[in-house]
Amino acid sequence: MDRETFQRPSHLLSRSARLLTRWGEERFAALGLAVAQVPVLFALQGGNSLTQKELAWLARIEQPTMTHLLVRMERDGLVQRTPNLTDKRSSLVSLTPLALQKLPAVRTILLEGNAAVLQGFTEEEAALLSSLLRRVVGNLDPHSVELEREWDRSGRP
Repeated sequence: MDRETFQRPSHLLSRSARLLTRWGEERFAALGLAVAQVPVLFALQGGNSLTQKELAWLARIEQPTMTHLLVRMERDGLVQRTPNLTDKRSSLVSLTPLALQKLPAVRTILLEGNAAVLQGFTEEEAALLSSLLRRVVGNLDPHSVELEREWDRSGRP
């Protein structure tokens, strides 16, 4: 491929995502966590209990992937399952005290990652980049727009 191909926005976004994931994995490993677990942690913060199906939708991953993720998180003492009284076919997932203890450190790592990504950017440039990336995400995943609206209305996922 020619050099121009690697300078296109789609390639640069993909490369940036991989680099940021690697950056996060290195830091989250010290907490006994993985980047993939972060959406679950934040969806369940504040005492929320959600079904596996809801968590998969929020994290934008397939249910089998969420199943494996939750099994690992349960094994590591991060989540617990309780019967879903409104639907006997499912259970509700919530965070354990151990996971709740880790949330402040997770938030710190995320903020550090954001600062590293935006190093040298003005506030206006950072706001523009965020706006443009939301449009990219909306183009690729129209349901994410619905998810953002839901978060804005309810204040929680």
